Amino acid sequence: MKIQSMTLKNIGHFKDLTIPFAPLEEGKPRVTVFIGNNGSGKTNILKSLVTALSWLPARIRTERGRGLDIPEEVIHNDEHSAAVSVNVLAHNQEFVWTLSKAREGKKNQFSSDLKAVSEWADIYRTQLTENQDVNLPLMVFYPVERSVLDIPLKIKAKHYFEQLDAYDNALEMGVDFRRFFEWFRAREDIDNEERLFYELEKQSQDIDRVLELWERFSTLLDETENLNEKWEKSGRKDILLSKQIFEKMAKLKLAEQEMNEIMENKEDTSKLCLDVPLKSVKQAIKEFTDFENIWVQRKPKLRMMVSKNGKEFNVFQLSQGEKSLMALVGDIAQRLAMLNPNLDNPLEGQGVIMIDEADLHLHPQWQRQLIDRLTKTFPNCQFILSTHSPLVISDSKDIVVYSLENGEMSRLPSQYGQDANMVLLNAMDTAIRNEKITEKINHLIDLIQDNQLSLAKEKLAELRQELPENHLELNKAQLLLKKQEIRHEKNSEKPRTSQFD
Repeated sequence: MKIQSMTLKNIGHFKDLTIPFAPLEEGKPRVTVFIGNNGSGKTNILKSLVTALSWLPARIRTERGRGLDIPEEVIHNDEHSAAVSVNVLAHNQEFVWTLSKAREGKKNQFSSDLKAVSEWADIYRTQLTENQDVNLPLMVFYPVERSVLDIPLKIKAKHYFEQLDAYDNALEMGVDFRRFFEWFRAREDIDNEERLFYELEKQSQDIDRVLELWERFSTLLDETENLNEKWEKSGRKDILLSKQIFEKMAKLKLAEQEMNEIMENKEDTSKLCLDVPLKSVKQAIKEFTDFENIWVQRKPKLRMMVSKNGKEFNVFQLSQGEKSLMALVGDIAQRLAMLNPNLDNPLEGQGVIMIDEADLHLHPQWQRQLIDRLTKTFPNCQFILSTHSPLVISDSKDIVVYSLENGEMSRLPSQYGQDANMVLLNAMDTAIRNEKITEKINHLIDLIQDNQLSLAKEKLAELRQELPENHLELNKAQLLLKKQEIRHEKNSEKPRTSQFD
């Protein structure tokens, strides 16, 4: 599936806005990023898409299921009604539907038309009726208010995670670490059972193989003894018998070695993961966080553990950024695993993932890698993000970036490879440093260029006291001042000539 576009009518700041979503060109990453000041409408765009898409999982569950409604408070202040329309490409056809809302007591100038989303949902309901292993698309939204909830140490009621349960709270609440922990623990129990069965089966196979080798060893031993007797009776002169004895002894040695190898080289299955959904989640978290392993420790206390740089940590000991990233990625991977039971690698499932302020809680290094890791870990998902970080959009190639301002939207040229300061200045219309300091530095440069060198020295000394040592711009200004002083000295040493000479 691919969301091709969305149209907003009287939503927030937007009177009439159509948004084409990436990829606008085939073969490009499916990533659309919105930037803009606080209050520019980034969240309204994401939540409008969430509202429209919520009707698909609702109608997959039941034929007349209801999704989210447009909140009255997002209707444009000058208008009485609003509408959201989406265009989605799925199953080689387009599905376009519209959701509208009028203020209480006001007439709606738009009409809701949900026929297309009902038809799309019906395709999945039909497939689910005929084939229980059908794969479903992921639709999930992570708002700014997302948080990592406490992990329960005791689970009173056992939950059953069916395929459609992957849509629970997917578009309304964000990261649910409690539910993720319960799912992870349940899948680990399944994996432990599968590994135990695997170990028993492997042991049974090894025992059968050892018995088979022992039987062959005994037969070879009897045959060798018979040949030895014949060789002794021949006066130890029969060369053919001697050769046969040598060959039998070589086979005896090989059989003995193979038995010893089976008994001594038992496979270490402690880190073996046989459950495909659990394996895919562990893989996703490892690719994002570089945690070598993640597991549930049951004794002496129930807790979730990770292995990091060769050491074991309780999840509670991780930083907020690490916990947030692990919870986000784990939640996406878990839902994909539940929705795609028919895939060898559930991380290759399709869907749309929406993240408001994707850079939230992330170290700048992780901000740089965020989009690249998202698209590599979940290659068939479409991402629609908002951010305040220049690092998110300057380190990602071939993504679509829209800037929002005063109810207008403009597509930015690629920021890939740009200096973060240039992105701040040109794309985000933000000064690269404190405006007062910038003014003082610019004034210093003007003094130097105007040859007011004494005053320039004073201002330079003042800024040296105010700013950190080795400030780059001050070092540049000092070099420029030195050059001007040298140039001034050379000019003063030249003899003066009369105009009559």
